[in-house]
Amino acid sequence: MEMVRRMVADRPVVIFSRSTCCMSHTIKTLISGFGANPTVYELDQMQNGQQVERELHKMGYKPSVPVVFIGQQLIGGPNQVMTLQVKNQLAPLLIRAGAIWI
Repeated sequence: MEMVRRMVADRPVVIFSRSTCCMSHTIKTLISGFGANPTVYELDQMQNGQQVERELHKMGYKPSVPVVFIGQQLIGGPNQVMTLQVKNQLAPLLIRAGAIWI
């Protein structure tokens, strides 16, 4: 899990994704729609993508993508992100993390 922690350090928004995953695309589009510029790691296009995916599995994410971190805090997968959006809590979280300004 140390590798994942290093990958999210000092970044307001990080999304672990797979380029062929429709839910990953949906979450990236949602967060980018607020004006955020997330750091996106496409696990299927990374040399060590399988190792990162194993770490995400150890954190409890199966399937392992998409997984979102905001302000270095693990938010979770698509269900958690969409729940925040429905409750109007996603934008304030992005603001607090410094990912967007209003």
